[in-house]
Amino acid sequence: MDWTSCLREKEAKKITADLELASSLEKTSANKAISSELLQLREETAASKISLSYDSVRELLEAIALRKGFKIYNHICYTSFLKEVMKETYLGEGFDELRIIRNDINYYGKDVSVIEAKAVLERLAVLREKILTLL
Repeated sequence: MDWTSCLREKEAKKITADLELASSLEKTSANKAISSELLQLREETAASKISLSYDSVRELLEAIALRKGFKIYNHICYTSFLKEVMKETYLGEGFDELRIIRNDINYYGKDVSVIEAKAVLERLAVLREKILTLL
C-alpha cells in the first residue's frame, strides 16, 4: 500500500502535530527496548524478545509520524510513511521485512529458534538506532 492509498483508505490521516504524545511514545519505546535486552534469549523467550523489540521500533515510528503531523493506524502504512514521506526507502523496506517476521510469530504461531531470533534482534537493533536519528 502506498502513502496515497493509506490516506485515501483512512489508514493514516493528517493531524496537528502531537509533541506530548510523541515524547511519551519515545519513552515507552525505550522501556520496551530495555525490557527486551533484560530478557535472556532462550527458546522460550525468543518470540517475546522479538515482539518487544519490534514494538519499540514501531513506537518510534509512531512518534516521528506524530511529530510530522500524521496519525497512522496500521503497520503497513509505517512502511509507506518511511519510504514516501521520510524518503527513507531502505529503512522502509527493512521495517516491512521485520514486520512480516513479527506477524508470522504473533499471528501464525511461527516458531523461531535462538539463532534466528538473534539475527532478527540484531536487525531490529540496527533499525531502531537508524530510526532514532530521524527524531
